[in-house]
Amino acid sequence: MWAEPVLTHRLEDGWDIPLLVWRLASPALAISSGPLGGGIGVRQWVVNATVPMTYRRDDPDAHLTALADQLDLRGPGVGLLTGVDVTERVSAVDQDVRVWATVGLGTPIWAAEAGEPAEADEVGAVDAEPARPVGTVNIVALLPVRLSEAALVNAVATVTEAKVQALRELGLPGTGTPTDSVTLLCPPDGPVAPYGGPRSRWGAPLARAACRAVRTGGATPCVPWSDQPARRAGVAPG
Repeated sequence: MWAEPVLTHRLEDGWDIPLLVWRLASPALAISSGPLGGGIGVRQWVVNATVPMTYRRDDPDAHLTALADQLDLRGPGVGLLTGVDVTERVSAVDQDVRVWATVGLGTPIWAAEAGEPAEADEVGAVDAEPARPVGTVNIVALLPVRLSEAALVNAVATVTEAKVQALRELGLPGTGTPTDSVTLLCPPDGPVAPYGGPRSRWGAPLARAACRAVRTGGATPCVPWSDQPARRAGVAPG
């Protein structure tokens, strides 16, 4: 099942835009909050695609399906979007648990902030507001053993708690951003681990790896891909 992500590019609107692709050697049981392939089920690939901060499509699932077709990805998969340049992904390993993260912390928020929330799009921008720093944290993790469905749900909470800890250690005022996403994958069969909490056999290394990845990624200021000098100058990479 295990696979390292491959960095590739796609031509879109005249730009050579990066994306990460995990082509799993065998299907995995996944839980994801991604706009494509979200929920719990067997998945065969994962894509984390950079998009410009002007992104306003209201059909990200269709967009990601089209990208999967271009990449010749077959079967069900998970698709994620971010304004972060995915070439800047970070990774961490702890006791055979592998975590990758693309970290944009330009718009940290408190989850329980008072007032009516604005409706955010898929890369963290808000309609009718000027462009602002990228704010999306996408986390993908591979676990070496089968987790029960309840343990997978618990493991998502564990990753989220670890992300919050990383933000606290970075001194940022918030629990995350409006558009963060978590995707966890494990073998679809074999002995079942019943727990995924932060003190469980597999939840503990998952928490440590997720915290380290987010903390490492968040320690360096993130410039949105579309705001990098070559893009601002209107020079297509090549």
